[in-house]
Amino acid sequence: MTRTDVTFDSASITLAGHLYIPDGAVVAGSRPAIIVGHPGSGVKEQAAGLYASRLAGQGFVTLTFDAAYQGESGGEPRGLEDPAHRVEDLKAAVSYLTTRPEADADRLGALGICASGGYVLPATGSDHRIRAVATVSAVDIARTVAAHGEKPPVLTLFPDTIEQARALGGEHGADGFEYYRTPRAQHPRSASFFDWTSIDKMATFDAFAPVPLIGQRPLLMSVGTRAVTSWMSVEAYQRATGSKELHWIDGASHVDLYDKERYVGPSVEKLTAFFTENLGKALLPGAVITGSPQA
Repeated sequence: MTRTDVTFDSASITLAGHLYIPDGAVVAGSRPAIIVGHPGSGVKEQAAGLYASRLAGQGFVTLTFDAAYQGESGGEPRGLEDPAHRVEDLKAAVSYLTTRPEADADRLGALGICASGGYVLPATGSDHRIRAVATVSAVDIARTVAAHGEKPPVLTLFPDTIEQARALGGEHGADGFEYYRTPRAQHPRSASFFDWTSIDKMATFDAFAPVPLIGQRPLLMSVGTRAVTSWMSVEAYQRATGSKELHWIDGASHVDLYDKERYVGPSVEKLTAFFTENLGKALLPGAVITGSPQA
């Protein structure tokens, strides 16, 4: 596959993305495409990039990007977590994919990881160009920061040590620290803080309220049996009214599904089957077609 640096507009803010294109010649518009949203505080080079590259290896065109105000994308203040704009970012990514000749605009899907698992649900509910939606370790991020009622200059996401992270957030806090703040997946553009005005924006956002608007479009939610956030996926699943599946991955914590192969492998396998069934077959790398795009 090839990875291309791309940019596109989201409500007048320039987003930086990575477009993954499977190997092999193919007629224009023949491949289904999937948008992959990153976790809160993450960047496109981490879990979202891993899932995007793995799905591209199965023949899908995939796109991941840094949210507005974060990573390499534009927007001020830096480190703002604005749920409404995160939803707008996903819709902007849909619009961008419709302009790409490699992608079939009638076969677009979306995958959200962690916080994006919450954002992708209202995005799908209000954008019918998304034909199928899936989540991995989905959360409604407002509920995870409600305890931070103070208004410092910035909202620190991680303490200085893993021991402090464990003391503050138990094993879930330690898992997050190990992923974001050690060589396991540390990235210089991954956020270590949110601008404090994020608190107000998150407190008034309900990621799961629009779930019924997804209607009859298919929904897959993958979650680890050890994830302390699993109840959030269960709640969103219960609100869905159409075709839906809650897929449990045995032994996985919330963060395990970001990058640990013993859990990512089964997750990608399930996602591949889900998107293949609901978006149509993707050509495997190296395949060549000479006629019209397949339905």
